Amino acid sequence: MPESPSPHDNQILTAAQMRGAEEDLIAAGSSVDALMQLAGSGAAEWIWRLCAGGKVTVLCGPGNNGGDGYVLAEWIRARGGHVTVIAAGDPKTDAARSARERYQGPVSGPESADFSGGQVFVDCLFGSGLARPLSAEHVSLLIRLAEAHRQRVAVDLPSGVQSDTGMVLNEVLPAYDLTIALGAWKYAHFLMPASAKMGTLRLVPIGVGAVEGAAYAVTRPRLSLPAADSHKYRRGLLAVVGGAMPGAAVLAGLAAQGAGAGYVKLFADSKRNVPADLVVDQGALSEVLTDDRNTAVLVGPGLGRDSVARERLAIALADAAPVVIDADGLVLLGPRLLAERKAPTLVTPHDGELLALERAFGCGGSGSKPDRALALAKAGAMVVVAKGPDTVIAAPDGRLGCAPRATPWLSTAGTGDVLAGCIASRLATGADGFAAACEGVWLHGEAARRCSPAFTAGELGQMVPAALAACL
Repeated sequence: MPESPSPHDNQILTAAQMRGAEEDLIAAGSSVDALMQLAGSGAAEWIWRLCAGGKVTVLCGPGNNGGDGYVLAEWIRARGGHVTVIAAGDPKTDAARSARERYQGPVSGPESADFSGGQVFVDCLFGSGLARPLSAEHVSLLIRLAEAHRQRVAVDLPSGVQSDTGMVLNEVLPAYDLTIALGAWKYAHFLMPASAKMGTLRLVPIGVGAVEGAAYAVTRPRLSLPAADSHKYRRGLLAVVGGAMPGAAVLAGLAAQGAGAGYVKLFADSKRNVPADLVVDQGALSEVLTDDRNTAVLVGPGLGRDSVARERLAIALADAAPVVIDADGLVLLGPRLLAERKAPTLVTPHDGELLALERAFGCGGSGSKPDRALALAKAGAMVVVAKGPDTVIAAPDGRLGCAPRATPWLSTAGTGDVLAGCIASRLATGADGFAAACEGVWLHGEAARRCSPAFTAGELGQMVPAALAACL
């Protein structure tokens, strides 16, 4: 199976960036044919493992995605596999025609296609260049073939998906068990609603180099053990600002304890129902946040939205330490509160909060989720974690990250508080704001993966230390 030999293999490219990357490879001495052979054979290896000797049906379109289909079909045929190719049209590019000529098996058209069934259906109809809905005939063909096979594989992207936005261009399309990205990740691999149709994701590298302006997939961070002479302050002191609903701040604090910070201190009005190992400070917030040992502050979970909450948010933002703002804090946030701020600021909005912040900061609220997150990050000079079933992380300097699809069991009350605690904890350890956001998002998703179904936010928080251990 092809390995990922380069850090550039985590890049996420637009369709235009991908075309440019391929042109760079060709200018460096490769060719379209050679790249197609590399991509198609790499995809074939994944399909070979999946089919287990069963029948494979490959649907080839007229473009280069169809050419990839002919290449992988020939790879399987040459190894004794049972493969059938259906052409939805004659090849229209030189590379696709060349791939079709190299394929030594029979090719049928849709009118004579065998719909009797098989093990694996492979969708090579259209790839990342598609910008318009599929025809009714193509949709019908896709659905019939998908329903006739036990497993479904999309090569590069499922047909009918817009690469740069993750939009689904047709109302009814098949869902896939496996999607094999070719050359680089595309935004649709990570963005809803398209990502929900893709199943497991795998990448076939073809040697793409660094692309200026590329986003990156959020991957397992490489973290280090504390230094031999560490103590609790050196590992980071996180101040968590509580409020009217103390349970949310407690959840965030407990998650933060498991995500790496050496000392988590909760500012709250009461110690009631707070675990003994979470330190509570009932002193004046203005005094708590003048402690120069604080390396990060978290404000928002359970804060409330009254005048007391507004005052606490203002005090937190006046602190010289980096601040993570979540939940109620986002509702109260506006440009004036950040006008004098010089320390890093991170915000963690869900979809509704993102829209409210866009209005507050005059960002417009249009475009894809990465476009919107980046515009808000630049307008507010803050790192934006636009969370949800697809999570995008944007920094004011233009860096973008997209998180892998997490379990839908995260859609339960309190899990956002756990995420805020994870991010704030990583920030307290000294990580740069964008890196802390990426690390916290990954830990949150991994903790969820380790939970049993229908977990609570408290159970999620208890899995954060195990997620951290996976990074050491």
